[in-house]
Amino acid sequence: MNTTHHRHRNRHRTAGTVLAGALALLLAATGCSSKADDGDKGGKAADGVRTGPGVGADTIRLGALTDLTGPYATLGKSIVQAQQMWADEVNAKGGICDRKVEIVVKDHGYDVQKAVTAYADIAPDVVALPQVIGSPVVAALLDDIERDKMLTFPQAWAASLLGKDAIQVLGTTYDVDMIAAVEFLTRTKGLKKGDTIGHVYFEGDYGANALEGATWAARKAGLKVAGQKIKATDTDLSAQVSALRKEGVKAILVSAGPAQTASLVGVAASRGLKVPVVSSAPGFAPQLMKTPAAPALAAMLSVVSAAPAVSSDLPGVKRMVAAYGKKYPDSPVDSGVLSGYNAAELMGADLKAACEAGGLSREDVVKAHRAQTNADTGLGTPQDFSDVDRPASVETYVLKPDAEAVGGVVVAEDAHAAPGVEEYLSAH
Repeated sequence: MNTTHHRHRNRHRTAGTVLAGALALLLAATGCSSKADDGDKGGKAADGVRTGPGVGADTIRLGALTDLTGPYATLGKSIVQAQQMWADEVNAKGGICDRKVEIVVKDHGYDVQKAVTAYADIAPDVVALPQVIGSPVVAALLDDIERDKMLTFPQAWAASLLGKDAIQVLGTTYDVDMIAAVEFLTRTKGLKKGDTIGHVYFEGDYGANALEGATWAARKAGLKVAGQKIKATDTDLSAQVSALRKEGVKAILVSAGPAQTASLVGVAASRGLKVPVVSSAPGFAPQLMKTPAAPALAAMLSVVSAAPAVSSDLPGVKRMVAAYGKKYPDSPVDSGVLSGYNAAELMGADLKAACEAGGLSREDVVKAHRAQTNADTGLGTPQDFSDVDRPASVETYVLKPDAEAVGGVVVAEDAHAAPGVEEYLSAH
């Protein structure tokens, strides 16, 4: 993988380096600012920085393929607004590489075909994608993104997205989260060998990868898993609750969307199946704490997440929450805000590093990204991007619903790597 990567880069570089070198000499000779190696070429800008698609003399354009009208519309809106806030903050301070940052947003409504069309529309005009919502969407675009060497941060955490130079899952993958969830249940909820746990999961990469982690961890702990596969359109989980009740489950894992989590927990509580439920992060939204399911969620649900709660007292999170509340007073502050802002901050760091190394071509940005071994935005755990085959982090927070808290959750357990995660990763 890396050899072709280097070959491609070198091919681009030879002509580019000579030109950039000549420009630098010219600018130095004319007493121009020492910004000589701090601009773009490839479509070359006057400041001597290699450029490419999405980078002009005074703009850097980033793309977002989001869901503003489908099952993750609330999440999409939060991420879009958080990333726009980041861009406005960056531009107010002079931009990146003396260029203003613009974000081009396309809504795919969680429809793969629409997303493929939207990608084709914006790909020629953007340098990187700090937002692509949805495992099925990213899966459909994998080959295009790799071909275009377009650094992409999916808002999707399936392990099937690992191993690609240009695609970066931020934080943990779904399987790692579920290993943490099973460990949390056995450590704090009294589950023991021979018990059965339920797992309600979306069909597709998200659910399949979560189930893989849960099954592995359950086997290690001597537990059985009773799986219930559902579709994104299934919002009444009565039948699944009945099935899990028959199985005599002592706890339930859920890897779906907020509507499914609310139905599952609400129905289970009303039928007397008052067992602990642990959700993957995309299965919770603060809006749930305003529904009739809120008391049951507060009593029964925990959420495993690579990111802290937005109610966390981390200084970086507090500053972001305050800024977001001021800019978008009518919008809830949810995990999407943190996820979106964090992704944008990490992308910004990559762009700055690429600029400092003399180039803002797509290859330059991917290379700068993969060189980061301890990227820390102050919004959670540090990330290591140097190994394409490993999640960027293996540390998981446990969050607890709380209707009074900003974002509807509080941190119950700080980020930690669950015992067994390293063993699981080395076996996969």
